[in-house]
Amino acid sequence: MRNALPDLFEAQPDLLFQLVTMLNPSVLQENGVPVYGVLQEPGNFVITFPRSYHGGFNFGLNCAEAVNFAPADWLPHGGFGAELYRLYHKSAVLSHEELLYVVSKNGCDAKALPYLEEEMRRVFAREKRCREELWINGVVRSSLICPKKHPTYVGTEEDPTCIICQQYLYLSAVTCSCRPSAFVCLEHWKHLCECNANKHQLLYRHTLVELGDLVHMVSAVSETTNVETSQSRRSRWHHLVPNASSSMMKKVKGGLVSYAQLAEDWLSNSCHIFEIPFSNSAYTSALKEAEQFLWADHDMDPVRDMVNKLIEAQKWAMNVNCCLSKVDHYQHCQKKSSEKVMLSEIEELLSFYPLPCYEPGLTKLKAYAENARMLIAEIESALSSCFSISKLEVLYARATGFPIDLENIGTLACVISSAKDWLNKARECLSEKKPGFIEFDLLNKLKSEMLELHVQLPEMDLLLNLCGEAESWQIRCEEILKGPLRLKELEDFLQAADNVTVSIPQLKLLRQYCYDARSWIFHLRDILLNLNDRRDHGNIVRELSCMLKAGESLRVHVDELPLVEAELKRSRCREKALEALSTQMPLEFLQQVLTDASSLEIENEQLFKEISKELIAAISWEERAKSLLGHAAQISDFENIIRAAEDIFAILPSLPDLKDALSAAQSWISRCQPYLEHAICHGDQFGPLLQVDDLKELVSQSKLLKVTSDASERLQSILKEVDGWEHDACSLLQHSKTLLYMQNNDFVVDSGLLEKFKELLDKIDSATEIGQSLGFEFKVLPGLEHSSLILQWSLTALSFCSRIPLLKEVDTVLEDVNHHSTIFSGSGLAEVLIRGTSWLRKALIMLPESQITKRCKLKDVEQILEEIQDIEVPYPMMVAQLQNAIDRHESWIKQVHSFFGLSSQQSWTNLLKLKECGQSDAFDCPELDKVAFETEKVEKWMFQCHAVVEPLVGDLGCLSDELEKIKGSLDRALCIYHGSRGYRDRASCVCCPDGSENEIYICLTCEDRYHFSCMGPPLATAGLTNEYSCPFCLYIESGAISRNGGQALICRGNRPDLKSFIEFLSMAGDFYAGVKELALVQEIVEKALECKSYLTEIVKRAISHHDKDLSSISESLLSALKAISVAAVFDQEGSCNLESALSRNSWKIRVKKLLSGSEKPVIQQIQRLVKEGLAISIPSEDHFMQEITKVKQISLQWADIAKQIISDSGDHELSEVFKVIGEGESLPVRFEKELKLLKSRSTLYCICRKPYDQRAMIACDQCDEWYHFDCINLHKPPPKNFYCPACQPVNGEFISLPHPIHHGERSSADGEPPTPPACHNESKRRHPKKVRHSSHQKTQVRVDLINFLRSYSEIDHLWRENKRPLQRTARRRRKFEGLSCYFQFQRVNE
Repeated sequence: MRNALPDLFEAQPDLLFQLVTMLNPSVLQENGVPVYGVLQEPGNFVITFPRSYHGGFNFGLNCAEAVNFAPADWLPHGGFGAELYRLYHKSAVLSHEELLYVVSKNGCDAKALPYLEEEMRRVFAREKRCREELWINGVVRSSLICPKKHPTYVGTEEDPTCIICQQYLYLSAVTCSCRPSAFVCLEHWKHLCECNANKHQLLYRHTLVELGDLVHMVSAVSETTNVETSQSRRSRWHHLVPNASSSMMKKVKGGLVSYAQLAEDWLSNSCHIFEIPFSNSAYTSALKEAEQFLWADHDMDPVRDMVNKLIEAQKWAMNVNCCLSKVDHYQHCQKKSSEKVMLSEIEELLSFYPLPCYEPGLTKLKAYAENARMLIAEIESALSSCFSISKLEVLYARATGFPIDLENIGTLACVISSAKDWLNKARECLSEKKPGFIEFDLLNKLKSEMLELHVQLPEMDLLLNLCGEAESWQIRCEEILKGPLRLKELEDFLQAADNVTVSIPQLKLLRQYCYDARSWIFHLRDILLNLNDRRDHGNIVRELSCMLKAGESLRVHVDELPLVEAELKRSRCREKALEALSTQMPLEFLQQVLTDASSLEIENEQLFKEISKELIAAISWEERAKSLLGHAAQISDFENIIRAAEDIFAILPSLPDLKDALSAAQSWISRCQPYLEHAICHGDQFGPLLQVDDLKELVSQSKLLKVTSDASERLQSILKEVDGWEHDACSLLQHSKTLLYMQNNDFVVDSGLLEKFKELLDKIDSATEIGQSLGFEFKVLPGLEHSSLILQWSLTALSFCSRIPLLKEVDTVLEDVNHHSTIFSGSGLAEVLIRGTSWLRKALIMLPESQITKRCKLKDVEQILEEIQDIEVPYPMMVAQLQNAIDRHESWIKQVHSFFGLSSQQSWTNLLKLKECGQSDAFDCPELDKVAFETEKVEKWMFQCHAVVEPLVGDLGCLSDELEKIKGSLDRALCIYHGSRGYRDRASCVCCPDGSENEIYICLTCEDRYHFSCMGPPLATAGLTNEYSCPFCLYIESGAISRNGGQALICRGNRPDLKSFIEFLSMAGDFYAGVKELALVQEIVEKALECKSYLTEIVKRAISHHDKDLSSISESLLSALKAISVAAVFDQEGSCNLESALSRNSWKIRVKKLLSGSEKPVIQQIQRLVKEGLAISIPSEDHFMQEITKVKQISLQWADIAKQIISDSGDHELSEVFKVIGEGESLPVRFEKELKLLKSRSTLYCICRKPYDQRAMIACDQCDEWYHFDCINLHKPPPKNFYCPACQPVNGEFISLPHPIHHGERSSADGEPPTPPACHNESKRRHPKKVRHSSHQKTQVRVDLINFLRSYSEIDHLWRENKRPLQRTARRRRKFEGLSCYFQFQRVNE
């Protein structure tokens, strides 16, 4: 790809990583890159191996999934890829070093260990080499990288990246104090900044010891080793690292010193530090000096151990000094607000043995610790004894003033605080005088807290006396609560206890009981005050009930409770009376209410007087009702007494009986109504059938009614009429059964039997009609209908004896038997007729003209004639019909034998006549099969022809007519072929035989006629470019590619293939004479083969033609294209050959237009045409192939020379450049980019007279000439206004030109090219603002100076010499061979 696309790689060196460019696979194969193709089906997996590119596309809608995975053998490829990413400075997806470390730590199987070990060894070796290189170059500062939160996972936390190669810095990095946020890898540390190496710092995550041990852990040797000794570890380490880091050497103060020697010197100095008094600077300096040894291998283990000891000693000494400083600061602080030292912290520092280092302040710290222990013991002694609060406060003041924080000082403070709080609460209780203000629980709490205090106070005795008094009152209250309570006694006790200051729960309960009793009495008095005036007796009952319940629940006995009970009984009696007046009640309830009122002496109240009146009226009505129920009466009497009951507001016992009697009578009359109405209408009314049993039941129920009515007599008359009809129907049914179930011996078919059947059928139908008119559901009626059905069926079956029925009529009779099989079962007459009808059906089926698909044989017909002897019913006409069919069959057999016996009579017409007669007269026989086989063979052949021709013409009418149309299309195709030879008629349309002049246009090119309807869409498309040219001419003239133009005109479409017609001829070799379609197919094949021969001749001539003139070949191909498009028969071989010839002719036309066109083509068009010509096998001796190949060679050779000159940096002379430019402009191919670059190459700048070479330049504000910074010795930032030496002489006066010289006006007569301003990348040049002086005075001075200078020729000559930079000395250039010799050779050949 780099050789194929150099420009892209120059603009983007990491092009291969972007995945945006794809080369043609053929180019890759030409350069030795293996290319493979695969078709991925659903469910398939495609695996791409490392260091390979893949690309694909979908044939339609698709959903695919891709995932990256890496087996163990990928690790070396991953390392190689990581190095490539580092080389091209591309950001990686993940850190390869982190992946190796995590896999090694997490473990893997034995198969992956060799790959993992190899990669780990490579990473370890590189890391060791880079760290040693840093040390040798002076980078001695180092520190650990902060560990990760999840070190066993890859990519959970992002590491910093190198600012140079963009790689993740997992193992190590280098940074500098000047740029703390910038990091580089160990290989690019020199590019970090310009600072000295001693300011750089190495950051590492793991030491070489840890990395080396990790390599040993994954090796196969470490897995087989069970016990590891120090000697084995050293041997393995020596095997991993043959050259240890301790052998490194570097220059120090003019000499060489080894890494190990520096480490030994540091160790000796560090041991001496422990013996002198502690100095933090000395320890810090030693640790800082040790940073250069900590990252190394096992040789530096003593250094690491010593560093750990130094860190531990430094930490211990710093903690000792910190404690002493805190103690001193607290003692000297007046407010005592500074932090104290914990005693536990001091004891932890004193517990070190042996001491880490020598610290003089340790003795003073021990003295403070001893004083703290003594003070703690004194506090514990005071807490174990009962001291006064003042003594405890003095001890607390001493403890708080001590500089060390004591553990039990908080306990002492809590004791003092608790004692003060209790004393305040106790004094508050003892000073309170209000009754019941002191809570009893609070008093007990103070008593319990007093027992826990470790102090002695005078208020404790007073509190104990108050507690004793409260307990005494509590005992008295409990005794009163145990016995019965009287309201008067309870009030006296509570009056005596009013002065008790303690709130006792039992005393509060007694007060509540007394309050409840008094409240109940007051409430009762309010209720009884206006009780007689109220009428809401229900509410009174509820209120008195609640009062009674509440009085019974009181703990104190009250005397008003019996009065509540008596008043409650009266209220309940009044409530019942009110309910009786508002709701109907039984008579017994009314009597009970009056009895209760009399016992309670309230019967004279108005409420009870009204109830007495209602009771008297109800008793009188009840006596009348019982009298009416005892005797039968009219319906009106019942209705009157029921209406009288509506005025009585009570529940009457006899009222339901009266209503039931009236309802029963009305229900009976309503049930009788359908029968009475049916009798009046004489059965003309439609509706559901009446039941005879229901009528009888109604007649019997009329005798049990208590209401008199005339409907019962009418029902009895209807029942009498129904019984008479049933008797007549049963006699008819018996007569029909006798006739239908007679024995076979008594059965004789004659006219008398038919008359009996008809007479009986009429009687049954009349009785059925009368029974249906009565409107009753008679059980005998279905029997009459069944008998009528059998009689009608029998008359129909007997009618077949005197005529030949249709098969459909016989099937209908038999189907009636199957549908009503239960009706016909057991009937002897039906069985005889069924057997006869079944025989009749078989006889009808045997006839040839029947519509049954399967024909019967002659012996079957004869067997049917024999079976008629056993049938009781005669069928003389059917027997005669069967005998006639046998005679006609035998006659047809003789005709068939005569046809196949005489060859003179064998024709397709006679065979069709035999087939038609056989279908109507013959039974199943071999002769019928033979005739059918012969005709089916021809018909099958015609059907196949029909299937081939049908896609062309659609729905076929007659096959011969459609074959005639195909034949006509071939005649027109032959006419076109003949016309190509000069004798074709151009008066009619090329595509169809229709000679009408409507909608016809003439092609201006070929002068042929076409119907608009025949050409269709191709004409519309053609009209876009040439309004009166046919599509065939447009295709030939334009030279369009075959698949876009010609193929649409010669495709098969729905035309039949020529091979199909040839196969039809071979299949019809043994057909009879007279098949018209066969003759048409033969003519079609002959004409199609003739067209094929013409086409083959044209194609052969076109392919063998290699001359420059294409007119004759194009005309022949045009005729062939028209003919093959018009012909309704498709020839696959001829069409392919014509398409190939058209493709070659099209290619030649396009080459001719491209080379002879007014506009020059580009090289890509030339290369594309050459490639297409090779693809369609254009021979090398062809004229157009030679021309375009020659142009390609010339163009590519000139392009190579132009590229060399463009990139030569000014090595070639300008004359050679101009010569190449002239040659490029005279080429037949257009090279815009190369010519533009060459013209830019010919433009020279500065005093060095060289083309633009990406160096910084500056333009003169006076003459617009560009100069290189280094050529004019400009090493400082460019000035705001710049004037070249030619515009500003040595004396400081700059010269202004009267007419600025533009770039196009500069002369090159002296051999130098014009020097226009540089037009390059804006970011790589400076554009200082040009000074534009608007002052009139300065302009006048310039003009005067110019006039003065121009008056002296010597000064003018000097000015011109300084204005034009001196031409640099030309060195001897190499000879350059251009294309002149090649063009000269071409002219000689011409």
